[in-house]
Amino acid sequence: MKKIMFTNELAESLLNWIHQILLWMGCSEGLADKLDGLIFLVLIVILAFFISRLFYQISLHFIKRVLKVKRYPLLETLVRENALKRVAYVLPPIMISALLQVVFDQKSNWYAFTSKITWLYFFVALLIAFNVIIKAVGDTAMERQKQSGKGKPIRGLIQVVQVIVSCMIVISIVAILINKSPIAIYAGLGGFAAVLMLIFKDSILGLVAGVQLSQNEMVHIGDWVVVPSANADGIVTDITLNTVKIQNWDKSIVTLPPYNLISSSFKNWQGMQASDGRRIIKDIYLELNTIKPCTPDFLERMKKFDPDLKQFIEIKQKQAKEGTIVNTENPAGIVNGTIETNAGLLRAYMEIYLRRHPMINQNMTLMVRTLAPTPNGIPLQLYCFSKNKKWESYESISAELVEHFVAAMPYFDIHPFQAIFAATENK
Repeated sequence: MKKIMFTNELAESLLNWIHQILLWMGCSEGLADKLDGLIFLVLIVILAFFISRLFYQISLHFIKRVLKVKRYPLLETLVRENALKRVAYVLPPIMISALLQVVFDQKSNWYAFTSKITWLYFFVALLIAFNVIIKAVGDTAMERQKQSGKGKPIRGLIQVVQVIVSCMIVISIVAILINKSPIAIYAGLGGFAAVLMLIFKDSILGLVAGVQLSQNEMVHIGDWVVVPSANADGIVTDITLNTVKIQNWDKSIVTLPPYNLISSSFKNWQGMQASDGRRIIKDIYLELNTIKPCTPDFLERMKKFDPDLKQFIEIKQKQAKEGTIVNTENPAGIVNGTIETNAGLLRAYMEIYLRRHPMINQNMTLMVRTLAPTPNGIPLQLYCFSKNKKWESYESISAELVEHFVAAMPYFDIHPFQAIFAATENK
């Protein structure tokens, strides 16, 4: 209270000093009474903006000194976006408003007019400063996400806060213009809620969807997602209050509302990206007519085909003589497979090849299995995981496996199914 009294006394002394100078310059008492308040008001405005500028220069100098000692991304962004200057613009109306009551009678029209202009300027400056600061916070958070590799939809949450606070400030500005209390406007908005929901339907749905996406960890920036309903298959590049941007593999951009991800199904490949391998699943169809039992001569010939396959055959033959045939989870540690048929031997060789392949993850599921017969033959399925999850490398590894096994099949007297070949054989 003493500080306020001191400020008022100082302001009144300055006003009287201006009045005396005007009288000394030859102005009449009436003219001096009219001009002293206006001159004092101009001085207040000049002083307020001078202090604001001084605050900006001091704070900017201090922050730059701090940044020379240690790097703070948020402070760097605030300096780059000129946020300090925007914050400094909020100070003048506060100082001007505190001194207006000294210049004008609080019941006068001049006081009401200048006070309204001052508070309008304050809220406009506050709105601009807040938006710059929240943008700087959002940019800093997004940059940190890129560095850490974690892509939560921060931009959408930032926009939610930005919209709520901006609406409150705009309502305060409207309340000043129409000389109403902001509380009365909030009460009136309650009855106008249906119209507002219709106007801001996408924003409201986006807000709810954005919160769900964030809280449930459903999607992040950088995730590979597939949204069949939107024909989208690519990387999430941005998540905002109203849109989710997905860059397809052909570099086209698909933009869709966040609630599309909530209301319809989509596939997120983030689990694969975060795992130790990418699944390879390939079916090779075998000609039924080429599957036959293994003879001793055939097994002797196949021992020369591959050293590891030779060891497998010899262990299986030894176990057969001992009467301990185990084709699954063999106690000798060999792969699953048989030496009864050439298809079983091929299945064993394929698993042997996969287990020694340097680009196949041996700590994840690895098997070669036979599926139910079809009109196209018996499917022999490779099921394993590639260590390299990069698309080009993954496809190269998959192609290498299929090409090798198809080329090896004739050595086992087995042919892959081909419609033309099958038709010729049937004739």
